[in-house]
Amino acid sequence: MSKTLIGPQLRQLRRAYNQTQAEMARQLGVSASYINLLENNQRSLSVKVLMELTDAYGVDWRKLVNDNEAILLADLRATVRDPIFAGAAPDLQELRAALDHAPQLVEQFLKLHQSHRFLLDTLHHVGDPESRSGVLAASPESVIHDFFRQNENHFATLERAAEAARDRLGGRQDDLYAMLKSQLQRAHGIDVDVVAIDEMTDTLRIFEAENGRVMLSEALDPINRTFQLAHVLGLVSCATQIDALIATDGSLPEIAHARCRVELANYFAAAVLMPYGPFLNLAETTDYDIDRLTATFTASFEMVCQRLTTLQRRGAQGVPFFFLRIDRAGNVSKRFNATPFTLAEQGGSCPVWNIHSAFASPGTIVPQLVELPDAGQFFTISRTTDRPAISRHTQDRRLVVALGCERAQLQRVGYARRFHMAENADVAEIGINCHICPRQACAQRAHEPLHRKLPIDANRRGSTRYES
Repeated sequence: MSKTLIGPQLRQLRRAYNQTQAEMARQLGVSASYINLLENNQRSLSVKVLMELTDAYGVDWRKLVNDNEAILLADLRATVRDPIFAGAAPDLQELRAALDHAPQLVEQFLKLHQSHRFLLDTLHHVGDPESRSGVLAASPESVIHDFFRQNENHFATLERAAEAARDRLGGRQDDLYAMLKSQLQRAHGIDVDVVAIDEMTDTLRIFEAENGRVMLSEALDPINRTFQLAHVLGLVSCATQIDALIATDGSLPEIAHARCRVELANYFAAAVLMPYGPFLNLAETTDYDIDRLTATFTASFEMVCQRLTTLQRRGAQGVPFFFLRIDRAGNVSKRFNATPFTLAEQGGSCPVWNIHSAFASPGTIVPQLVELPDAGQFFTISRTTDRPAISRHTQDRRLVVALGCERAQLQRVGYARRFHMAENADVAEIGINCHICPRQACAQRAHEPLHRKLPIDANRRGSTRYES
């Protein structure tokens, strides 16, 4: 606690009670000058004063000391780079000062910008039959993405539970399936059966909690069978922790609870298969060689990529990555984010990004350096991942997984070596969606932006039919 600084939170709390610094000091039994130092982040918070604050004001101390500054700073930095703001963007020092001295103003500013972006996206989907639920309704997937992002894609309670579970399992990595099967039966009375595809039809796993039975489809390969058992272990052994995480976020709507429970159980499963310490250590020593990680931890390419986004433990952080999975039509079916990258929620991602061309080179990792309209640059890799084949009609059901990090992290990622060695590496200028992309003279433009008019000259033909 010796390094805990809560200046903005303390000032906001005092103002909520319409108190002066002297009045708050009297209530806490400290001097007014000490309150002043705390509010200006010139003194760290002691455990004694924290407990006094909890008792006197009835606040949850975890919310009081919760450090969301990194997330807010990243969001604010990305927001002010939006092309709708003319002129030079504020520098990092100005942004930090805004967070320190006007946190509520920053919060309202970010909400306003989010509303602006949501309006543009809503206009894009007006008339779409899939949008019948109403323009204000957010999808569970979008809500869960935000829930994970607000938690920095890292859940310490589930990490600890997974480490304890892995210690109880013991044994070698290639024996995990048998050990998980034994643990489920011994500790929870759950039997595991591999069932014929004809009996499971289009289902890959069924957990009958009331009968103490897990059924796995023959269509699952050994890696995914192991993952599904770890998922079930998470559901039965971490139900309390998962429910507490869901309950902590009061903004999470009821409709998203079931999906969130699934994703948190998946998080636990990945942490069991790929324990934090050994996984991070190998990632760092191999310059994030995904093939090495998949071989050592007997995991799939997609599992490893998604696990890489969760390495955000305080004091032991990996490279902050974003993760995106799309189908051939560009529909986003999964996304997680530990970076300032703006991930597209719906289909229609930019064709300039080679995440689409990866379908033409199955199993090959395709690297690219990209720049968003806000001038943020990211290094990305894209590669296909296969779905389980249940019959001859379900062959070639490939998806593409993309993993990316900020350009500042290039030196730590081996796949980016040729980019950071080249002084003038090619940078692909991409957007999130043609309907909201402000770029002019883009040869791949398919629609005119909803929020600006492109110049049209009848006597000149530009690179697209939308401008000249």
